[in-house]
Amino acid sequence: MRSLLRAPIALFLLTLLLIAAGIVTYRQVGMTDPQQQYRLESVGKGEITQLVSANGTINPVSLISVGTQVSGIVKKLYVDFNDKVEKGQILLELDDSLLAAQQKQSRANAQSAMASLDLATANEARMRNLFGQEYVSRQELDTAVQAKKAAEAQVLATRAVVEKDTANVAYTVIRSPVSGVVVDRAVDVGQTVAASLQTPTLFKIAQDLAQMQIHANFAEADIGSIKVNQVVKFTVDAFPNRNFQGEVRQVRLNPTTQQNVVTYDVVINVDNPEQILMPGMTAYVNIAVNERKDALLVPNAALRFKPASALTSASNGMGKKNGDKTKRDGFSGKVYVLENGEPVAISVSLGITDGRNTEIVGGELKAGDQIIIGDTLAGNKPTAAAKPPMRMF
Repeated sequence: MRSLLRAPIALFLLTLLLIAAGIVTYRQVGMTDPQQQYRLESVGKGEITQLVSANGTINPVSLISVGTQVSGIVKKLYVDFNDKVEKGQILLELDDSLLAAQQKQSRANAQSAMASLDLATANEARMRNLFGQEYVSRQELDTAVQAKKAAEAQVLATRAVVEKDTANVAYTVIRSPVSGVVVDRAVDVGQTVAASLQTPTLFKIAQDLAQMQIHANFAEADIGSIKVNQVVKFTVDAFPNRNFQGEVRQVRLNPTTQQNVVTYDVVINVDNPEQILMPGMTAYVNIAVNERKDALLVPNAALRFKPASALTSASNGMGKKNGDKTKRDGFSGKVYVLENGEPVAISVSLGITDGRNTEIVGGELKAGDQIIIGDTLAGNKPTAAAKPPMRMF
């Protein structure tokens, strides 16, 4: 019987304890100093730079693809990856057995055509002599003249074939068209290459690795801010702690559209005297398109902050209206200040941003004003709205 009475008493005491704890917690939370409830930061002044960013690929300024005009089996290979070559240097040789045989045959045909021309020339001279003595008719003379002309044409045709076959034999020796560095080799000894409608690429030669260029695709929203000769800064994964610099050479007019996103190719010149930037590297490009000095700056967290109990009317933080004094040359936004322990909205006009801070170009804010950037009751999240404390009873 006593055990049955103890259970309700214990439950009653536990309920009273929870109620008391709730009252204490509510009073502690409810009496929190507004300075502690919100995270504040002072409005400051400083420099701010607006950047546009994109990824690009580093390539040599001049990359020559070396192909072949004739088919054949690779007989000898003289260069490899990273080899320096001079203009006219032999890169490889193809087996020329078949082409050399064709050249011999065409030369034999040319000699036969020359013999036929000699005979036709002698026959035409003989006919002219006989025609003068009236031993042959005009028709026979005309036939001899025509035979000589045909023989002359045949000689020209066979000589052209000889020249073609000679050129084909010469094409079996692949030479470098420029001086540079071999960055790609696509063939090996014994491999058969076939020259068809599309010439196969055997080598790629970079003319000068000390001069590189970046092809970066910028969004259409940013392309209007990019001009020729603008300074470009970029980084690469191979040297994450080093910043490189280049210059905009060209903004190409041809757009690229992928999944309804329009981008434009921007060509950037890069000096590479150490030749540490290699073809194909990914470059993370930043271009400064706008800069302000001694600008009034607020953190972007302050512009994102939205308290649950914000006042609907804008104020200057000191009881003044700011509607008429706000400049209209920038985007509009709101920040919040504490007035009588409550967050009060202030309308401001926004200038450029660097992703962390934003320039204020209009409004009643001034350097040193305390603005709200977060709510400590919402887990220290700058964008979280303050919630009233939950009652425990």
